[in-house]
Amino acid sequence: MGLFSTLFKKEEKLEEDILSVFPQEIYRSGELSLIDVISPAALEINPSFIRLGEKFARTIFVFSYPRYLHTNWFSPIINLDIVFDISIFVHPVDTADMLRQLRKQVARVESQIRTREDKGFVRDPILDTALRDLEDLRDKLQQATEKLFNFGLYLTVFGDNEEELNKNESHIKSILEAKIVYSKPALFQQAEGFNATLPINDDQLLIHNYLNSSPVSSTFPFVSFDLTSNKGILYGINRHNNSLILFDRFSLQNANSVMFAVSGAGKSYMMKLEILRSLMFGIDVIVIDPEREYEFLSQAVGGAYFNISLTSTHHINPFDLPPAREDESPADVLRSTIVNLIGLFRIMLGGLTPEEDSILDRAITETYASRDINPESDFSRIRAPLLSDLALVLASTEGGEGLATRLKKYTEGTWAGFLNQPSNLDMRNRLVVFSVRDMEEELRPVAMYIILHFVWNTIRAQLKKRLLVVDEAWWLMRHEDGASFLYGIAKRARKYYLGLATITQDVADFMTSPYGKPIVTNSSMQILLKQSPATIASVVETFNLTEEEKFLLLESDVGEGIFFAGLKHVAVKVVGSYTEDQIITSDPSQLLLIKKAKEEFQNQNQAPGR
Repeated sequence: MGLFSTLFKKEEKLEEDILSVFPQEIYRSGELSLIDVISPAALEINPSFIRLGEKFARTIFVFSYPRYLHTNWFSPIINLDIVFDISIFVHPVDTADMLRQLRKQVARVESQIRTREDKGFVRDPILDTALRDLEDLRDKLQQATEKLFNFGLYLTVFGDNEEELNKNESHIKSILEAKIVYSKPALFQQAEGFNATLPINDDQLLIHNYLNSSPVSSTFPFVSFDLTSNKGILYGINRHNNSLILFDRFSLQNANSVMFAVSGAGKSYMMKLEILRSLMFGIDVIVIDPEREYEFLSQAVGGAYFNISLTSTHHINPFDLPPAREDESPADVLRSTIVNLIGLFRIMLGGLTPEEDSILDRAITETYASRDINPESDFSRIRAPLLSDLALVLASTEGGEGLATRLKKYTEGTWAGFLNQPSNLDMRNRLVVFSVRDMEEELRPVAMYIILHFVWNTIRAQLKKRLLVVDEAWWLMRHEDGASFLYGIAKRARKYYLGLATITQDVADFMTSPYGKPIVTNSSMQILLKQSPATIASVVETFNLTEEEKFLLLESDVGEGIFFAGLKHVAVKVVGSYTEDQIITSDPSQLLLIKKAKEEFQNQNQAPGR
């Protein structure tokens, strides 16, 4: 201990000797300060670029503008997906001094025009145009409707190497030149140019053009691809400018949407996020879930979850009739239900001949009549017939015996539990999910059709703000009657304050249906996430995408794509909070971790002494 004590005293004595020789401020100058933290490791100034540590930077300035600048002309630059800084300097010019200069300039141009006339030269359109512009500007300045400014526009572009720097500069210059706006690099003034684009309001370049108020205002830098409104839910982050995509689907012409993406691209994740956030705004949600992905979400928010299968205790009777609304007659409701039932039987029986169609139409009408149901009935006070009742009517109808035989597999045995039962579902919940995962693949399109019909009857019965989600809609689109029914809902949804959200991964099957494109055109919102090379051509043709947008979809990560809303569209990145992610994730690795954590928690609580 004595040795360490001696060394410690000697170190203290050495520090006292240093402080006695060197002033306190010199000693303290060696301490780390904030400027040391934010400063680059090295700085190299070249005639055409600056090197900041490992980054390269080049400042360019705009030196020429066209006669007219339209609004938003600068937005393609603002929304470029490259790193750069922009500085805009607007120096007001004294109006009285400028009017004196303009008067002299007008006199000079008029003199040139008269001289050319005296010499018999043909009219010079450039001089005539210049005179008109000068006179117009003089009038506007005199009337105080415009002001004049010295305007400087500088851009500092960054890159990881000189080659990338040149590429980024060329990209920006090509966009500007397409609008007849010309720029140059600040040769031998890169230090001044870099300082001019720092947020310190120091215009060291002083390279200006005279611009009046209108063209200056057209350069307003915050006009960009934007989908932010005063109300609505958060759909994601705008990848163009990192703004929030806040939007209300019910503010559009219709509240329908379609979503296309490959498996694993984040379709269900994005939809579940919208469901969670829509519930907070008082919107009721109904989901048709083919893969049991929405079960945990339903449990988390206290929703109703119905598992539709051959052995399920939940039943839907396709013969149910909704009560007639004030604006429709019972006859219309009965007729519409019969038409939808014939569409259902086409799917169940693999198609119908014209004769079978006619026989079935008459038999369904007689089946309803056997329960005293006619166009004048009060449907709220009746008990709907079952499929077995129709089979009995068909068996006693001339030409209907074959149809009755084909229906036996749905009225007898295992399959009878699915279709030949009265409805026993309670739809009085904010979130209702129908799962068809456990339904046999052969019957899945039938189940989805019946559920949609049942849901549609519920929607028609009471006007409420609702969202209907049909996941993996290609199951329905494979059958013309299923696609037709879905299209009918898309067309009529707005009348019932309903938004139809159609989700599919099989774009080819969806678009080859005669109702595929009409459903897309009747959807004011379209969401395209990552696409496969095999289907991208169909997507490009349907949505009229550019080459850049095409490659964006091919190279997108999970939860990234393009968000269309009305006439606007932006690149989107879907983002959820940690709590939302735990509720809605369908990533198998995350689900295993969550399951393991639950098991560990249960084991700890069941341990002795607990």
